Amino acid sequence: MRAIIFANGVFTPSPWVRRWLADGGVLIAADGGLRLCRALSLTPHFLVGDFDSLSEEEILEMENRGVKIVRYPAQKDETDLELALLLALDQSVEEIVILGGLGARWDQTFANVLLPAAWRFRKVSMVLVDGEYELYVLNAPPPKKLRVQGEIGETLSLIPLGGDAKGVTLQGLEYPLRREDLLFGMTRGLSNVFAENVAEIEIQEGSLLVVVSHSTSNTEA
Repeated sequence: MRAIIFANGVFTPSPWVRRWLADGGVLIAADGGLRLCRALSLTPHFLVGDFDSLSEEEILEMENRGVKIVRYPAQKDETDLELALLLALDQSVEEIVILGGLGARWDQTFANVLLPAAWRFRKVSMVLVDGEYELYVLNAPPPKKLRVQGEIGETLSLIPLGGDAKGVTLQGLEYPLRREDLLFGMTRGLSNVFAENVAEIEIQEGSLLVVVSHSTSNTEA
């Protein structure tokens, strides 16, 4: 089962985003992410957070619509998005899609990207989606595989998180790898290119951020 979480960051609509919404799932709005959910003509199953970004009228409207309200105090240790992720785990989902999790603030963006690498979330597949971008995190051990779709010529980048990513194998890309290490802080994994319509990434140890950009207009820095 899938959970779709609506966060309160910047959101760029695209056909790729609509693809993730097509199959439905448990809809969870994290505080101000409710407005993104409503802008997509959806009503969440859960509304969670300290609600510092919403009015009481908005919360009451959702309650009247049968939405389950999970309120936390403003002084808390977790962000609203992290609380939404924990709620999703309570629903025994196998996959979590995050919309609106990027771009509002650099500190929150970096924290949101790192959340899938946290130990409490390592057992569930997670992707942050915005516009043409899809961001996945692979955590190993045990060895993990990911298959992603793209058009030939589109970009796929790999960034080790928290240390070296060991035993990385890549197939379907212009620059393949076989059981090689990507070193933390180095840029070797950036700007690979789809050579086929499906790319496969495997990692034996460590955490690896996989960034897919569905655009052939990317340039290297």
